[in-house]
Amino acid sequence: MTDLEGSFAILKNSAIITYILKGVAFTLILSALSVILGILIGSVLAMVRNYCTSKKTKVFKILAIIYIEVFRNTPLLLWIFICLVFCPAPSIFSNAMFGLTSVETKLLFKAAVALVLFTSSVIAEIIRGGLNAVPLGQFEAGHSQGFSTVQIMRYIILPQAYRSVVPTLLSQVITTVKDSSYLANIATIELMSRVKKLLSSANRYNGTGTINVSDVFVLFGTAALLYFVINFSLSLAVRRLQKRRKLMPQLRS
Repeated sequence: MTDLEGSFAILKNSAIITYILKGVAFTLILSALSVILGILIGSVLAMVRNYCTSKKTKVFKILAIIYIEVFRNTPLLLWIFICLVFCPAPSIFSNAMFGLTSVETKLLFKAAVALVLFTSSVIAEIIRGGLNAVPLGQFEAGHSQGFSTVQIMRYIILPQAYRSVVPTLLSQVITTVKDSSYLANIATIELMSRVKKLLSSANRYNGTGTINVSDVFVLFGTAALLYFVINFSLSLAVRRLQKRRKLMPQLRS
């Protein structure tokens, strides 16, 4: 058996395929969680930065600016290591769950916190761009109909802002999926970390007794292919949305 044949033999092991697919699942879950919480936190940050302009609320605007600029302009990897050292994990994550050990669940929580903090700062600026695209006259129209400021934001401003930034948000989802690979540096259980673990024990599965260069290409090539399939599917979704947005004015006219 050649080295290359032995490397491909690793992928014929059903247990290894299951192990890799679980890594894909955790990658998608982490990314989805980060984007959902990022949208919630980012929406608040964007509104605070845009609309807290009075003397009483300006301090909140300053805090939002500091949060956004600090996290957005520093590396994600830095915050992963900071959260690893300084972020306490709730007691619920001290137990084994999701098929993981207690140590792995703690690492998973800390990694998720870092990814959420970083992603929310980027999404805040995306949503702020959407808010800036909504004409100020929408506020006046809402007030004239008897809506409160909260109702105007909920029913008029935010829906329009979100609609205008959907393609950009989907692009950020793609970036978040790729950024999740940084978590492999703290031994979490997403796709890239599992591939690294497989590589370290490839000699047990390739039939040659040693770890070969071909193992690196096959295992990391498999990871690259999986990332490509996920992100290319999202890219197609972005393109379809952009085409629909271009077609909408034509259909209305």
